[in-house]
Amino acid sequence: MYRNLPSLNALRAFEAAGRHGSFSDAAVELGVSHSSVSRHIRGLELRLEVQLFRPQSRGVVLTDQGQAYLAQLSPAFDAIAEATDSLHPRSQSRITVNSDPLLAEKWLMPRLGAFHQLHPDIEIRLETSTRLARLDQHEADMALRFFRYSEAAGAAPLLFDSPLSPYGLQALGDAARDPRWFLSVQRLVDRDGDPWRDWLQAAGIPAGDVPDTKRSLKSPPLAIAAALAGQGVILTGPELIPGELADGRLIHLSDVTIQAGSYNLVLREGAARRRGVRRFTEWLLEEARQFREGPGAV
Repeated sequence: MYRNLPSLNALRAFEAAGRHGSFSDAAVELGVSHSSVSRHIRGLELRLEVQLFRPQSRGVVLTDQGQAYLAQLSPAFDAIAEATDSLHPRSQSRITVNSDPLLAEKWLMPRLGAFHQLHPDIEIRLETSTRLARLDQHEADMALRFFRYSEAAGAAPLLFDSPLSPYGLQALGDAARDPRWFLSVQRLVDRDGDPWRDWLQAAGIPAGDVPDTKRSLKSPPLAIAAALAGQGVILTGPELIPGELADGRLIHLSDVTIQAGSYNLVLREGAARRRGVRRFTEWLLEEARQFREGPGAV
């Protein structure tokens, strides 16, 4: 039976934008540009002769007719996705996630059990590498990537910022109250560049008094191991040492913090069309929100 339906791409753009309350977030999910989403929705409004969104100070909001339309469309798209997944249930429910090794070990892995309990039908294949996976070559469905603030994360959804502070053994706590003490101690670096220079200046040390960092390991696991062995203090983010902080092996030595960058979620183009990817993305973003707002958040 012939049905005079609007463009499926336009409907997908509307459904994603309505669910997110954002054309930009819809574009990320669908793997298209912001202008493409905007163009599809404008065409749909002309086709239906109905205003579906109205602009506001931040993003867009659904009109009453838009809300009613979304309430009927979303279950229909879920039904289509589930019907499609049922044709190849194993492959469609397998998600490949790429992450930096230490972030995967310290932050993601301890949380994955909760996701498996919620979605036992979705298999997570976690791959780690210091090199960003080539998503355009289908090496992974998504990647947890660190962006320096000098880089552009684009529309990649934020997981959390990575604030840098000094950490070391408990025995160092009293001495560390004086920022100038850090000039004489072994300062460990776990990444390219010299963030200690920025931190010392933020702590009030004149730029002319700041020497080069004494020991650069350029490997977070090695730098953490050196700090645990009492070989110096490390400038790192709390997301990379949760266990060491929880059991007191390392302590926060100063409230002075500098921002190094952020962890963002990058999706392979088109991956979010799969129900399993959408479920994992929603869960991951909620976990990240709780981490950002939880105890100890900087």
